Amino acid sequence: MVTAAEVASTISSDPPSRIARRRLIARALIGNASDTENPLRQLFHFEQEMADTFAKNRLSSAIVIPVLVLIMAFALALLGSPYLALGWATIMLGAHAFALHACRRFLREGVKRATLANWKRRFVLRDFIYGLCWALFPLLFPLSENPEMANGLAIIRLAAVIVVLSVGALLSSPIPAAAVAGTLPIALCMAAVHIIDPTFFNIMIALATLGAEILFLHLTGHLYEQNAQNLAYRAEKDAIFAELEQSKAVSDEARRRAEAANMAKSQFLATMSHELRTPLNAILGFSELMRAEMLGPIDNPAYKDYLDDIHNSGQHLLKIINEILDLSRIEAGKRELREELTSLTAIAEEACALLELKARQKNINVIEVLDPGLPRIVVDEQAIRQVVLNLVSNALKFTPPGGEVTVKVGRTQAGGQYVSVRDNGPGIAEEEIPIVLSAFGQGSVSLKNAEQGTGLGIPIVQALIHLHGGNFTLRSQVGVGTEAIATLPSKRVVSPFTQDNRSWTAPQPKPVKLRKSA
Repeated sequence: MVTAAEVASTISSDPPSRIARRRLIARALIGNASDTENPLRQLFHFEQEMADTFAKNRLSSAIVIPVLVLIMAFALALLGSPYLALGWATIMLGAHAFALHACRRFLREGVKRATLANWKRRFVLRDFIYGLCWALFPLLFPLSENPEMANGLAIIRLAAVIVVLSVGALLSSPIPAAAVAGTLPIALCMAAVHIIDPTFFNIMIALATLGAEILFLHLTGHLYEQNAQNLAYRAEKDAIFAELEQSKAVSDEARRRAEAANMAKSQFLATMSHELRTPLNAILGFSELMRAEMLGPIDNPAYKDYLDDIHNSGQHLLKIINEILDLSRIEAGKRELREELTSLTAIAEEACALLELKARQKNINVIEVLDPGLPRIVVDEQAIRQVVLNLVSNALKFTPPGGEVTVKVGRTQAGGQYVSVRDNGPGIAEEEIPIVLSAFGQGSVSLKNAEQGTGLGIPIVQALIHLHGGNFTLRSQVGVGTEAIATLPSKRVVSPFTQDNRSWTAPQPKPVKLRKSA
């Protein structure tokens, strides 16, 4: 069994990054050890794996060993007495069958912590009996008075013994004690046979036999360490896979809860927006009636100012609720596109016309760079109009009086179409662009220099463009200005063929329309 010192020395030799993994391995190999036990002393599963490997190695030699025994018995029969060779072969095959029976029973019945040590002792004892049977082999060689014949027999016997030692060390490497018990008797017997007649040749044969035994036992130790390392790596792999699976399960559960929470939030916002918009429409309606004095004149000027404040505040609140409702519907997946054939240039012209009064009030020059020769495009016209209105309105809001806003509509290199809105306002810091693109996010410079808002305009634009399969890009530099680019894919652009399938002629290039409003 692996001792605490052996495992501790193995762990201490690893770099610090692997020590934590080794602890996982130790826990994986310990099994049912109690908390009061030293986990490094009873690596039950580790020892069980080694015992299983030993038994399987033995069973894999069920044919090889009998063939080797029969070959050696045949050689002995040719050199000496056939009866001694037959008797030795019978004993060897019986010992081999005795050892195989124990291995089959071990693998068939399984093993528990209490019986593992007993099974290992049985394996060592049966290998010792097995080794004693092999030890009879050097004694069966006949003596020869011819020195050359005797030396030749000694070399043949040494070669046979080395083969036996190598096979025994290889098969018993998972249990080093069994390897010693199975190979040491034949090595000692071989050395003793040659030491009895202490000639130089015999002494060299004896030393060669003992050296081979030491070498094979050393190799057995290396094989044992290699098996232990393989088991450790396998346990480490299993521990890492288990940790990854657990982390994946936790991540999947967290993602599921986050998606459920986000869906619940979106549904709540959508519901509350509807509930708030109903009484707000009544407030706006009655305030509009009172401002128009449809039910009678209002003589107090202060009341008229109050009515204007009520109406303007209601309009602002309604805009905020509509934005929240739009974003909630998009996030909840309930915003469906109503696609139709339209012109992106016409939508941009209409949006700029609607915001022309606001631009004049702030003394902002709006430059329209529009291409009237653009082919029509299949989009949700209301959604794209909202995109352009939000972008232009945002640019007007952040541009100081006397500034300039450029609205450009054109083609992309990939065949799509784009709307670009550029201003020369305060700009946005690069690290704050992800904040601006998130819901309710606003940059620090924007908060200081522009009108207050909800921070939903840009996220709604981004979501609507993504619904169309397009891309939204926001470029900005502090002190220079900001450019927002909404790109629609080429698959939405309609081919310039006529609708009645008549022959198509290439359109003549048209001049770009340039208009200024101030």
